[in-house]
Amino acid sequence: AASLGDINISQTEFQTVVNQLITEREGIDVSQMQLESGGALNRSQLRFLIITNIFDEIAKELKLSVTKTELATTRQGLVDQSGGEEALASNLVAAQIASTNFDKYIRAIIISDKLTAALQASGVAEEEISAKVSELVTAKAKELKITVNPRYGYWDDATGDIVATDSAGDAVSSTTPAN
Repeated sequence: AASLGDINISQTEFQTVVNQLITEREGIDVSQMQLESGGALNRSQLRFLIITNIFDEIAKELKLSVTKTELATTRQGLVDQSGGEEALASNLVAAQIASTNFDKYIRAIIISDKLTAALQASGVAEEEISAKVSELVTAKAKELKITVNPRYGYWDDATGDIVATDSAGDAVSSTTPAN
């Protein structure tokens, strides 16, 4: 489905995540949720997998480790914040995070928090930190030369997102009849 440097996100791995998220919606009242579907859902889930891998690559490069204790503590904090394990399932569906990706999400939060702390410690102004973290992610994405299966669109380094493409391409064009 996508590749980042020597990391491959297989079609099977990706489709499993999308299918799981759709399955997890069943049995939860989603009537008040604005949930993505179709191409938008595919692009957002693939973007999630790409971004979490980018954070992992940044952590490797900067030698930032994430301990099991940090994962467990952060996870418990998010569970408590959401109102317990039962509420967590609904909150993950609302946030469009498959339960199997919750730990990836937590890792990305911890890495982002460590980057934020390091930037603060180095004297970066509070209001500039978010932009600096975004710059790190963008730079790493460019370095990894992300490619996306064209069925989902293409990776835009400038926006850090997958842009949908017209699957018909130039095969279909609009013409205005002459008067």
